[in-house]
Amino acid sequence: MPDATATDGPTVGQVSTRLGVTVRALHHWDDIGLARPSLRTAAGYRLYTAGDLERLHRIVVYREIGLGLDRIRAILDDSTADVPGALRAQRTQVAERIDRLQQLSAGLDRMIDAHERGLLLTVEQQAAIFGPQWNPDWLAQARQHYGDTTQWRQYAERSASRGPEEWQAIADATAGLDRALGDAMDAGVTPGSPEANQLVELHREVFASYFPLTRQMQVCLGRMFEADPGFAAHYDGIRAGLATWFRRIIDSSARAHGIDPDTATWE
Repeated sequence: MPDATATDGPTVGQVSTRLGVTVRALHHWDDIGLARPSLRTAAGYRLYTAGDLERLHRIVVYREIGLGLDRIRAILDDSTADVPGALRAQRTQVAERIDRLQQLSAGLDRMIDAHERGLLLTVEQQAAIFGPQWNPDWLAQARQHYGDTTQWRQYAERSASRGPEEWQAIADATAGLDRALGDAMDAGVTPGSPEANQLVELHREVFASYFPLTRQMQVCLGRMFEADPGFAAHYDGIRAGLATWFRRIIDSSARAHGIDPDTATWE
């Protein structure tokens, strides 16, 4: 029974500080009858006894390991409750949660590495997959230029989930596209023809392994393939003049979709 003359015992605020729980939580537990202070001062302030504090300590411990308030009440109030069994079941759930969090942590580590490195492959793996002409420094240069763009973030997020096998498949698809471009140029395929437009679409599909490629963005890439010495050397090394031919078939396909290649921007 509340004692209107009681003055001994910590207040709600003092218990809140001592146990590291909010005053609001203590009031709520009081309201639902989970942990009521046994004493009251003449002014009506709540005071806790040693027994009250012991119950609160147990509530805090059970809550921290994930038990709900109803389950805590049952454990505290039911003398026949299987406390060890309840705690073992909770321990199993905690272990499962820890495993999920460890997997999440590992995924976040991979995502961070992918954003910072571009590829989660060793230098040796990169050379084996992309060929001896591959320069690992290109990734650092790309991040320096494009690291703040949406496309780099999309690329990094895809990269984080890929291993050597996936990158090998992408490299094979890219090499197949290069061969198809060279063969089409040799066969006299003209810009704007169905065969040329099909190759442009194939390029967009292959490139989507890195990030979604709009037609306007593809036009910008076509310009770069022709103007950038590194890209031009790559395509012209497949067939003389292929860099310019590739840019022309991209431009023709863009016009067919209502895009002016001369004014296209990276969007």
